[in-house]
Amino acid sequence: MEISKAEIASAASAHKPVAVPELRGAEVLVKALQAENVQFVWGYPGGAVLHIYDAFYKQETIQHVLVRHEQAAVHAADGYARATGEVGVALVTSGPGLTNAVTGIATAYMDSIPMVIISGQVPTHAIGLDAFQECDTVGITRPIVKHNFLVKDAKDMAEVMKKAFHIARSGRPGPVVVDVPKDVSFKKVAYHGYPETVEMRSYNPVRKGHGGQIRKALQLLLNAKRPYIYTGGGVLLSNASAELRTLVDMLGYPCTNTLMGLGAYPASDRKFLGMLGMHGTVEANNAMQHCDVLLAVGARFDDRVIGNPKHFAQNERKIIHIDIDPSSISKRVKVDIPIVGDVKDVLNEMIGMIREGAGKPDGAALGAWWDTIESWRARDCMKYSPGNGDVIKPQAVVETLWNMTKGTDTYITSDVGQHQMWAAQYYKFDEPRRWINSGGLGTMGVGIPYAMGIKLAKPQSEVFCITGEGSVQMNIQELSTCLQYNTPIKICSLNNRYLGMVRQWQEVEYEGRYSHSYMDALPNFVKLAEAYGHVGLLIERPEDVEPALREARRLKDRTVFMDFRTDPTENVFPMVQAGKGITEMLLGSEDL
Repeated sequence: MEISKAEIASAASAHKPVAVPELRGAEVLVKALQAENVQFVWGYPGGAVLHIYDAFYKQETIQHVLVRHEQAAVHAADGYARATGEVGVALVTSGPGLTNAVTGIATAYMDSIPMVIISGQVPTHAIGLDAFQECDTVGITRPIVKHNFLVKDAKDMAEVMKKAFHIARSGRPGPVVVDVPKDVSFKKVAYHGYPETVEMRSYNPVRKGHGGQIRKALQLLLNAKRPYIYTGGGVLLSNASAELRTLVDMLGYPCTNTLMGLGAYPASDRKFLGMLGMHGTVEANNAMQHCDVLLAVGARFDDRVIGNPKHFAQNERKIIHIDIDPSSISKRVKVDIPIVGDVKDVLNEMIGMIREGAGKPDGAALGAWWDTIESWRARDCMKYSPGNGDVIKPQAVVETLWNMTKGTDTYITSDVGQHQMWAAQYYKFDEPRRWINSGGLGTMGVGIPYAMGIKLAKPQSEVFCITGEGSVQMNIQELSTCLQYNTPIKICSLNNRYLGMVRQWQEVEYEGRYSHSYMDALPNFVKLAEAYGHVGLLIERPEDVEPALREARRLKDRTVFMDFRTDPTENVFPMVQAGKGITEMLLGSEDL
């Protein structure tokens, strides 16, 4: 049988090698971001990253957001990651671009936020020669990242990016820095596609908890007389809020959240005792100290939560600790039953065992425990004096905002200081990932960038930034970014003319020697907001608080800066002083 010419041609073409496209390293990087379904990148251009910016210019699927300072780029990507659970991405140039980003990277690292930060670097042949805008990115960031990479050859770009995203989002999440020399971003290499899988022999985080340990933990929990469930940011990071709520409701046990865990369990539920720790409630802190079995879930027993470890250790209790990071277990407090695994998976296993009939709590003992808790709760430690009506109380601003927005699709960001604590105490978070703040590093200046990042991700949601006149000035230039990218956020500045938390500590610990904590030359925030193209409101009387918030909400498409002139003498209570135990609380000015 004769073979046709067409068949001969077809057979010949089948053996021809398929042409592999050649792409520049920068184009491979952008392809990697597209393959990871990245929607937004926050950044600021500079010489070392111009090839990458050129590659961005040629694509249309990823929106680049030009910030006004690299610190804000990382914070905005961080806020996006906290609100969505996706990996946030920032892009900065070499030298000062990277060093400006360090604060944002450290902030994300302390709170275990999944991020990839791409930094430019001088050409490979110039590394180590003190070239213009050179710094040792790998060395500088090593203590504040989950991992970092220096890409020495463009052919490694796709694999490095795959590893970077995998490391950032898996296990205990965290920021990963990818440092890209300028010649690597320019060099052309054969592009064989983005890897579908990644294998790293040295990195295999455990997800599934040990079944025997979970069973032992559950038996201990069910036999407890004074049980307590203490949860942190790990519950939110593993998207395990639904599982936590199911477990707490099945057991009927009291529950508390750390500052980073607020919203994991509904604040409006009776079983929620409020936030615990340095500015936690009497009932939350007393329950922590006097429980006989403590279930710690995705939390790390940090100094702001348990106060003095020796004081915490005075009372005997059995501790169960669930965490995906084995290095966090027994780091500060010795635990009895460690469970290494993903919080969501472990809680699901616990719930399954309870449903299979593992046992029931001791109803009588639990009732007596609740009676004790209610006696602590009856002290109403969050009650504050409304004053004589001449000055705005900061707590009232937060309470008014909560009453107006509860049940709506609202996100709250904050900076760091007194306003942060009042927001945590008086805004009752019922849903996860709605409270976005810097916990571990305590970074001032995050509020506006966080809000920008969230508003881009959630354009239909209301986003409020609760800040102070000190914090807000640290990244106030981002009001320009808000205008350019149409992110209409609402800023509530609780302006007491002091660095409030510093002033409070100086009052308590330094006999009222207010060293450099008074703001003596504040700008006119209303005119400043207007200069940036936004709406500014000055609120000086308590009766104007609610109307101002209503007006801000009515202006849905405008960024509104509300300058609330609040009581400069107000302090955050309860308060646990440094070195004290968590039950040694100051409850008001009368305790000073």
